[in-house]
Amino acid sequence: MCGIAGIYSPSLRIPSFHDTLKRMLARIHYRGPDECGIVTGKNLLMGNVRLNIIDLQGGTQPVCDQSERYWIVFNGEIFNYIELREELEQKGYWFKTKSDTEVLVQLYAVYGESCLTKLNGQFAFAIWDKKTHELFLARDRVGIRPLFYTYQKGNFLFASEVKSLFEFPGLPREINNKALIQIFTFWTPVSPNTVFKNVFELPPGHYLKLSKGKLTIRRYWELSFSSVKETSPEKAQKEFGELLYDAIRLRLRSDVPVAAYLSGGLDSTATTCMIKDLQPQNLQTFSIGFKEAQYDETNYQNEASKFLDTTHKRFVCENNDITEHFGRIIWHTETPVIRTAPAPMYFLSRLVRENGIKVVITGEGADEMLAGYNIFKETIIRHFWAKHPDSKFRPLLLKKLYPYIPYIKSASPGMLKLFFGFQLEETSSPYYSHLIRWNNTSRIKNFLSQEFLCNSNNYDPFEEVNGLLPDTFNSWTPLAKAQWLEINMFMSGYLLSSQGDRMAMANSVEGRYPFLDHRIIEYAASLPADLKLNGLSEKYILKKIMNQKIPESIIKRPKQAYRAPVSHMVNKSKVSKAIKAILCPSMIKDFGIFDPIKIQWLKQKYTLGQNISEVNDMALIGIVSTQLLYDQFIRNFSKEKAPVEKLNIKKEISI
Repeated sequence: MCGIAGIYSPSLRIPSFHDTLKRMLARIHYRGPDECGIVTGKNLLMGNVRLNIIDLQGGTQPVCDQSERYWIVFNGEIFNYIELREELEQKGYWFKTKSDTEVLVQLYAVYGESCLTKLNGQFAFAIWDKKTHELFLARDRVGIRPLFYTYQKGNFLFASEVKSLFEFPGLPREINNKALIQIFTFWTPVSPNTVFKNVFELPPGHYLKLSKGKLTIRRYWELSFSSVKETSPEKAQKEFGELLYDAIRLRLRSDVPVAAYLSGGLDSTATTCMIKDLQPQNLQTFSIGFKEAQYDETNYQNEASKFLDTTHKRFVCENNDITEHFGRIIWHTETPVIRTAPAPMYFLSRLVRENGIKVVITGEGADEMLAGYNIFKETIIRHFWAKHPDSKFRPLLLKKLYPYIPYIKSASPGMLKLFFGFQLEETSSPYYSHLIRWNNTSRIKNFLSQEFLCNSNNYDPFEEVNGLLPDTFNSWTPLAKAQWLEINMFMSGYLLSSQGDRMAMANSVEGRYPFLDHRIIEYAASLPADLKLNGLSEKYILKKIMNQKIPESIIKRPKQAYRAPVSHMVNKSKVSKAIKAILCPSMIKDFGIFDPIKIQWLKQKYTLGQNISEVNDMALIGIVSTQLLYDQFIRNFSKEKAPVEKLNIKKEISI
């Protein structure tokens, strides 16, 4: 796992840009602290910082194909590289290293962009064709690994993180008003937008070509729920189980030890169980605990670890940990967030690294692929309720979804209707499953300043989404529509980024996700709905596969959403100096994003503990994280110099 960065310029001034590239790489040195490599070609500079995992001694980048025409910098892993290498060797190609990076660049030399369909992995990479002076960038199917780009006065820049791009001299740093409104609706910007003006991400499942000044972006993979298998539950369990075991087997390929996250839920317990089946030797597992009981899953974690015989370590997250480190969290997310949940993941990956581990296998993706989230159950119940909207009994089903939220657990039918009845009968809406979530989140916009709203020209964020839906979307089942929205609007932009890649790589740890093997994704999309959500039993097929293989209590436990505490953010006795500073009225006014009077009202609610809602919590974290982001990236970015001295440059090549 690595970080990459590059500069393409029609009139490249190599001496000055060479130092710039070093600063770009130094900004993300934590992504690859082991070594650094740089390649210089006509009109191009690019390099990487490397976290050594495969071919520790021979895998130093940049790497070329055997003809030395194509040169690559690579962030990620190609898990089926051994099979791909054998395929190429049978065609007469040879290799200098044992790395997956060399396999990837040689594969591109043979197949061009069609090589992407052969890859089983998580990746973002750049390949330079020194003959045609063409630059090729690609990103994995669901966006596990990040890749950003921008233009500055005719220069094309790319990098694994936005902070690298901002090292380029003269590159403007401004907030993208429309993207911020998207975040305060969908939790994340709509790809390819980012919260920074004129900075874009390469969308998941896409590649980019830059040739003779012309930029072309194309999709090479798309998730579809159009083809549903005719299969028996028994056959589906066998096939899915075999695929999952193979996905884990591939993700155990490493020249350094591989550990696992063990949250105490079904997904991580299942992957840990399968790891032990494949490699019965000692396995290290790691988890998060909380002082506050409503967030804590320690009992289940301990039970799973004991049952599976793992060496288990746990980080107990306290409120002060989140408050004191939240600025560092936002430095790594590079985007506002509306939950504190990324913070404990940062501490967890730090614990992993402190124990000498670089690679962890996690259970992310199972909820999206197998309908594990409550939003999927909520969708089915609301469709059922909408057929008889005046029913007093149908909304009571919603109480079963949120036993951990007290005011829902004790709510009357009238209160349930008030909360969950939003646009209840609008079942033809393509966003029906997410209407409540997006409506609640959009209330954060009430705290934006009048000046900010005026500059946004009454922007409607749904303008962006309407053009993203597949042609066959309206023919899908309600569950399939909900899954597509969750995967494409939430998983890559938030879960795999702010909670995934960014928090792990901040501590030089690589996460691997068996449930996001593209074969698993495609198979799960083809399953009949009742093998994913059976009544109100989520991830039904996985529960059947794991029956008698993991503790029954974990299979049958109620779904508990991963959350972290919020209200301490503005507690006067514990609030950090940084948060206190960015929430003061003068700084709110100075930044110009939020209304100081409305924010003072919100802070007062927390100080007095007055009827604090989930929407208030989202607003508070959205405001704090946006203010921190503005302070770090817009106002004060240049004050903290990139640590060039930390680069361990092992290779510098001119081609």
